[in-house]
Amino acid sequence: MQPVPGGATVAGLALVALGAAGYIVCALDFVVTGRGTPAPLDPPRTLVARRLYRFTRNPMYVAVLLALFGETIALGSATLLVYSLMIALLFHLFVVLYEEPALRDRFGPSYDGYCAAVPRWLPRPRRAAG
Repeated sequence: MQPVPGGATVAGLALVALGAAGYIVCALDFVVTGRGTPAPLDPPRTLVARRLYRFTRNPMYVAVLLALFGETIALGSATLLVYSLMIALLFHLFVVLYEEPALRDRFGPSYDGYCAAVPRWLPRPRRAAG
C-alpha cells in the first residue's frame, strides 16, 4: 500500500509521533509516580493523576489510538480505519467493564474524586478566565 501523497501523509505521521510521545510520557509516569509499569503484572501502586492524566483518565489508550488513526490517515487505508475503530471500541469496553471497577476497588474515594474531575476520553475545553 502506498502512502497518501502530500499533507495527509505528514498529518498522519505527526499523529503517530504524537501518539508515541504520549505513550512514553504515560509509561514514565506509571514508573516514576505510580511506582509500577503499564504491564498488568506490575500495575502502579499509587494513582497517577499528573501530566496527561490531568486532562483524560486514559491518555495511554488515547495515545495508541492517535498512532493508529495517524497510520490510517498516512496510508489512506479503509481496512486500517475499521481496525482502529474496533480497537477503540474494545478499549472503551475494557475500561468501562474491567479497568474502572478495578481502579475503584484499589484506590477508593481518591479514584472517585479523580473520575469526577477528569473526563474518561476527551479533554474538556478550558474555560476563559474572567
